[in-house]
Amino acid sequence: MSWMVRSFALPFLLLCFRGPREGAHACSCVARHPQEVFCQADVVIKATVVGKTVISWKPSVFNFGFLNPGVLDSIKYDLKQTKMFKGPKKLFGAIYTGLNSAVCGVYLANGIEYLLMGRLQSDGSLHISSCDFSQPWDKLSATQKSLLKRYETGCDCKITRCTSLHCGIGGPMECLWTDFLPVRMAGGKQAQNFACIKKSSGYCSWYRPGSLPTNGFGFVKGR
Repeated sequence: MSWMVRSFALPFLLLCFRGPREGAHACSCVARHPQEVFCQADVVIKATVVGKTVISWKPSVFNFGFLNPGVLDSIKYDLKQTKMFKGPKKLFGAIYTGLNSAVCGVYLANGIEYLLMGRLQSDGSLHISSCDFSQPWDKLSATQKSLLKRYETGCDCKITRCTSLHCGIGGPMECLWTDFLPVRMAGGKQAQNFACIKKSSGYCSWYRPGSLPTNGFGFVKGR
C-alpha cells in the first residue's frame, strides 16, 4: 500500500525565523503542530498574567539549551493559574522567558488569560520560548479548546509535515500535516481544527470533534 501524496507544491520554509537578528544570534523554530507541542511540553496551563519583572540569572540556571549562554537577562511573568491540562499537580505562580524575540523570548500582555505550553527546569521553574505555544485563551476556537482533552491520546502518533513536492507518511501510525499546501482539508486548517489520535485499531488518524473519522491523510474514510 502506498502512503504517498503527490503533485503538491510547498511554498513554505521549514525554519520559521522569529524576531529580528541581533548581533550573531537569532531565534529559529521548526514548525510544530499544537499537538506536538502539547505532547513534548512538561506543563500545559491556562493562566492570567498579573505581573512582569526583568531579572538576571546565572548562566547555569537559565538555559534553554540553544540560547547564547552569555544572555543573562530574562523576563519573569507572574501568573494566576486557572486550569491545568498537563503537568504536576501544583499551581505555577510564574513563567520565565528570554528577554526578547531574538533569543526566543515570548511577550505576554498583563491582564490577559493565555494557554501556555512550557518546560520545567531542574529547579522546578516553568519556562517558555517562542518555539513553544502561547496564545490568548479568547483567541482559541471552541474546537481548539475541545482538542486539548484529546491531544494526549495521540502522543504515540507521529505528525509528519508535508515539506517537499512528494510528501507522504511512512505507515499507519502517522498523520500527514498539509496546512502548508495550497489545497487543505475541507474542515479547515489541521493545526486549528484537528488532532492526530490513536484509534482502538491501533492506527492513527486525524480527528475533529463532531466529524467523521479520517485516514492519516485527512480524508474521510469510505469516501
